[in-house]
Amino acid sequence: MKHPFGLCSITLLVTLTGGCWELSKPQALGTLERDRIVLTAVSGELILEQPVTEGSPIHKGDLLVQLEDSLQRAIVSQAQAEVDSAAANLDKLRKGPREEEVSIAKARVTGAKALLKEAELALERARTLQAKKAVGEADYDSALSRRDSVAASLVSAQEQLRELINGTREEDLKQAESQLLSTQAQLQQEKIRLKDYRVTATRDGWLDSLPWNVGERVFAGSPVAVTLAQQAPYARIYIPEPYRVNVKVGDPITLTIDGMEEKWHGTVRWIANDAAFTPYYALNAEERARLMYLAEVELPDTAVDLPSGLPVQAELQ
Repeated sequence: MKHPFGLCSITLLVTLTGGCWELSKPQALGTLERDRIVLTAVSGELILEQPVTEGSPIHKGDLLVQLEDSLQRAIVSQAQAEVDSAAANLDKLRKGPREEEVSIAKARVTGAKALLKEAELALERARTLQAKKAVGEADYDSALSRRDSVAASLVSAQEQLRELINGTREEDLKQAESQLLSTQAQLQQEKIRLKDYRVTATRDGWLDSLPWNVGERVFAGSPVAVTLAQQAPYARIYIPEPYRVNVKVGDPITLTIDGMEEKWHGTVRWIANDAAFTPYYALNAEERARLMYLAEVELPDTAVDLPSGLPVQAELQ
C-alpha cells in the first residue's frame, strides 16, 4: 500500500535535496559567530574623533569614539567647587572661632552695653520731662522703644559671644561632614560620566562597525561602536525537530566548515526551548519535522583565527 504522504514524510528529514531529506547524513546548518559588544553614547553630543577604522584589531581600553564633552567638564568643575566649599566649611567648624572673631564679639557686647546705658538715661529724662508736661507722650514712647531695641541687641551680641566661646556643636559637625560626603559623591558621579564620553573598547577583539560619522550628533543611548570579542568563535546552528530529543547541553558534536577539509569538534553549550521561525500549534507529523531549534556549539581555543560568518554543518546522531 502506498503511503498517503509519500517517501518524504516517512523518513527522518534533515538535509533537503531534490525535494526530499537525506537519511544518511543528518545535519544541522548554521554559521560561525562571536560575541558582539554594542557600545552606546552616554549623551546626545557631536562625535569629535574616531581614531580606529572598521575591521581593525583593538585592545581593551582603546579609544574608539570621542564625544564632545565641554558641557560635562563644566559640570565637573562646578561639582569640584562645591566639594571645596563644603570642605572649607567643615574645616572652619572643626577649628572653631579665631581669637579675632572672639575679640570682635566682645567689642559688640561692650558697645551694646554702652548704647543700653545711654538709652536708659534718655528714657529716664523723657520720663521726668513728661511728668513735668515738658514733652509729649510720643517722645516718651520713642525713648522707651529705643531702650528696648538696644536691650535686645545686647542680648543678641551676648549670645553670639557665648556661641563662639562654647565652640561648634556636635550636630553642626555631623551635618557639615554629611554635606562634604554628599558633594564628593556627586563629584565622583560626574567624573565617571565624563569618562564615559570617551567610548573605549571593553574587550580585546576587532572593531566591527561605526554606525555614525565624525561631526554627526548622536542620540543618548544610540550605538556608536560595535566590536567583536577576540575569542574562539562558536557555531550557531539549527537542529531539526526529529533530532532535538537526542541533543543535550554538554554533548560533543562534529562540525564541518565551508572551505576547510579539517573537521572541528565542539560541545553543545545551549539549546533553545522554543522552535524558531515556524508556528508550532496543531502541527501534524510532517509539519513538525520542519521545526528548527536554535543551538550554540562551543569550539576549542585553537579555532580563534576562524573568521565569523562562515557557514557550518553539524553532524547529528
